[in-house]
Amino acid sequence: MNKITQELLGIVSDWNGVFDGAYNIREDGQCAGRQSTEHITLENKEDAPGLVVHVAPGTKGEKVYIPACVTKSYVDDLVFNDFYVGEGADVTIIAGCGVHSDNEGEAKHNGIHRFFLGKGAKVLYQEKHIGTGAGKGLKRIDPVTDAVLEEDSVLEMDTVQLGGVDKSVRKTTATLKDRAKLIIRERLLTDGEETAQTDFAVTMEGEDSGVDLISRSVAKGHSRQDYHSRIVGNSRCSGHSECDAILVGEGKVNAAPELFAGHLDAALIHEAAIGKIAGEQILKLRTLGLTEQEAEEKIIAGFLKE
Repeated sequence: MNKITQELLGIVSDWNGVFDGAYNIREDGQCAGRQSTEHITLENKEDAPGLVVHVAPGTKGEKVYIPACVTKSYVDDLVFNDFYVGEGADVTIIAGCGVHSDNEGEAKHNGIHRFFLGKGAKVLYQEKHIGTGAGKGLKRIDPVTDAVLEEDSVLEMDTVQLGGVDKSVRKTTATLKDRAKLIIRERLLTDGEETAQTDFAVTMEGEDSGVDLISRSVAKGHSRQDYHSRIVGNSRCSGHSECDAILVGEGKVNAAPELFAGHLDAALIHEAAIGKIAGEQILKLRTLGLTEQEAEEKIIAGFLKE
């Protein structure tokens, strides 16, 4: 691995020289390291670039690391990863991505991930994105996630993008069976001329299934964010969507939550709030000795941690 890869790994997946568990490190479209364990196997896909990950039924407490790094301009990395999580398993999947631009060319990563959760399986999926480098080429990350949750399974997604990515389009779709639960937490920060688009589409087909979707974002500079969520309830189910955004400078946010109830007992709620930082919050922190910029940064950091 080169030095930039090591730096990106530290940011997006807390890498300190080793990974404890199964892992695959992707560097500029190639495998830079891989390890399977007794209960988790990682193999090459036969029909496309990417991985097939199998988690054995009943596996508990293990982690899978699949970070991807683009370390230079003129790299367009496309990868397809499939995850098959056996019945009753309970694991954490860490899938950070970093892109680095060093000149005029674009640096891009597009990860297409499919999840198939068996009955009663639980997955915590953590995904952190970052862009680095002084090159003028665009730093772009376009993640796609598609999940099928069988009965009584739980998928919790924690996605973070807090700077440096010039353009991103995130698309997430999921289908839930009986008593399946999907929990999504998105935290997003854009600045300068950056743009970010988020599209969530969740369909609840199973009885007593549920989704809880919360997005918190900050648009600074002249950046723009577009947020769209669609929750479909075709059974007795519960769905909640919440989008909270803060505008700083000339930032712009378009939020469009959508609900469709196809069943009498579908209970669906959406909330959306967009606004600037309250003046009294800034004033209170300034009385404690902070400058206006320091106060603003502290408020934003607290907002994105919630």
